[in-house]
Amino acid sequence: MTTEAPVAINGVDLEAVAGLVGAVKDDPAAGATTWHAEVRWTGGFSSEARVRSFAPVPSDEPPALGGGDTAANPVEQLLGALGNCLAVGYAANASAAGIVLDDVRVDLEGDLDLHAFLGLGDGNAGFESIRVQVHLASAAAPEALVELHERVVSTSPVGHTLQRAVPVTVELA
Repeated sequence: MTTEAPVAINGVDLEAVAGLVGAVKDDPAAGATTWHAEVRWTGGFSSEARVRSFAPVPSDEPPALGGGDTAANPVEQLLGALGNCLAVGYAANASAAGIVLDDVRVDLEGDLDLHAFLGLGDGNAGFESIRVQVHLASAAAPEALVELHERVVSTSPVGHTLQRAVPVTVELA
C-alpha cells in the first residue's frame, strides 16, 4: 500500500508552491518580480485601486477626516495588507511543514499623529508604531507553532517593507 503526500493542506496547493520554489531555485532571476497597481480618484476623498483583473478596491476616509466613510482608508488598508501578508505566510509555511491550522486571526493597530498630515507641524506623517497580535489555533505542538511564527515574521514581504527604509519615488507625469 502506498501513501501519497497530500496535495493540499490548509487549502494551500502544495504542488503549485513546490513548483514555484523549484523554478526560482533553478533560475534565481525568476524570483525578481515587479508588481503593479493603478489608483484613480473618484471624487472627494474616495479613490479605487485596480490590481490585475480584479474588481477595484475602494478607499475613503472616515467622517472625522472629511470623508464619506464608504471604505477603509489607506492607513487601514496598510494594516490590512500586513495582516493579509502574515496570514498567507502562516498558511504557506504551516502547509509546507505539515501543520494543520484550524484558525488564524491577525489583530493589528497602529499609532499615527495627524499633525504632519494636516500641515500643522513637521515630522512623520506615517505610523509611529504598529502592533500585531497573531492568534493561531492548531493541534500542533506549541514549539512547532513558535517555529512557524518565527519563520513567517522573518519572511513576510510586507513586514520587511514596513520595517526598513524603502526608496519611494513619486513623480509628476
